[in-house]
Amino acid sequence: MSSTTEQSTQRRDASAHDRRQSGAVWPLVAKREIMVKLRDKAFIGGTLFSLAIIVGVFGFQAWNAERDRTYDIAVTSESTQMGQTVREAAPTIDDAVTVELVQVSDDAAARAALDEGEADAWLHPGDAGWVLASTSQVSSQLLAVVQPTVTQSVLESNAEAAGTDVAALQQGSEVTTELLEGDEDRRGLAQAAGIVMAILFYMSAMLFGMTLASSVVEEKQSRIAEIIAASIPTRQLLIGKLVGNVALALGQLAIYVAVGLIGLSFTDLGGLLPSLSAGLLWFLVYFLVGFTCVAALFAVAGALASRTEDVQSTATPVTMLVLIMFFGSFFVGESARAVMAWIPPFSAIAMPVEVVAGEATWWEAVLALVPLIALTAVVLWAAERIYRRALLQTGGKLGYRQAWRAEV
Repeated sequence: MSSTTEQSTQRRDASAHDRRQSGAVWPLVAKREIMVKLRDKAFIGGTLFSLAIIVGVFGFQAWNAERDRTYDIAVTSESTQMGQTVREAAPTIDDAVTVELVQVSDDAAARAALDEGEADAWLHPGDAGWVLASTSQVSSQLLAVVQPTVTQSVLESNAEAAGTDVAALQQGSEVTTELLEGDEDRRGLAQAAGIVMAILFYMSAMLFGMTLASSVVEEKQSRIAEIIAASIPTRQLLIGKLVGNVALALGQLAIYVAVGLIGLSFTDLGGLLPSLSAGLLWFLVYFLVGFTCVAALFAVAGALASRTEDVQSTATPVTMLVLIMFFGSFFVGESARAVMAWIPPFSAIAMPVEVVAGEATWWEAVLALVPLIALTAVVLWAAERIYRRALLQTGGKLGYRQAWRAEV
């Protein structure tokens, strides 16, 4: 019986040894990293809170856009007919707008109705046309109804007085638009998308990066790293930690993007979704590569520290890099951003923004991805060397050069 047990134990040990030698250990490390994070109530709560904010913002915009509004317009005897014309035309111009007339005796009564909140606006004839008055600000939604209605009504009256019709008066007056420098709405959306992309990259890099660095130094400080390193090659340990954190960050980001796109579809900018979707898909690709590069640097920062308190100083160069990427992505001009789109790691944010803005094609995005991948590969190679040499050094905080030359 004892012999059988010993043989079974030997087989398990041999199997574990074979897995370590074959390089099949990192998936177990990655799975552990993911499961630990998914059980973290703070992580789950923060993700749900962020989703609630996204849903709330787009939900409010959709509700506000679809909400029916009733405007009370004060009119006197000389503006009653024009007021009735506006009231009848309102639903045909904007089905969310209803106009009600508040009949007043004179101009003083109209001003009093505005002051007391009985009317939202006062429509009356002026010296050079018609005037839509309000206490402090005229609603743009109401003005969009009143202005074309009054213009059309006055044109019809003038045409009748001149013995012609409105069509003859308007012949040749139509103005069409031609955009020589791109769509302003798309440019504005690209700028907003760039800010959102930069914020998401920064949040993910700092949240997962600092968590990764802290995890490494905690294992090192408690000497757990020595036990793990005796069973798992440090290269496999690093790969597993990187894969786990990158998968978590990418998954969280994909959820945010999906919810954001769904929410955007309920707004007036829903028509720009095709161009925005392409840019966001490229952002996910660039995020995968760029975040892997940054995460490797944060893992090294954790390995260089000997105590949790040291992480802030060892991670400072990486934090500064992330901050430069963050602010540089939307505080620079279009020309500078076009250059940054080809320079890694800044291209991780800049190139997707260029795609959204219509300034870069798909093949340019593919070409710009090559140097970013090359930089990430070099960083991973250097990070693995430093991580392997620094992980078991417990004598104190190490510098990058010192860790590079340390004995294994």
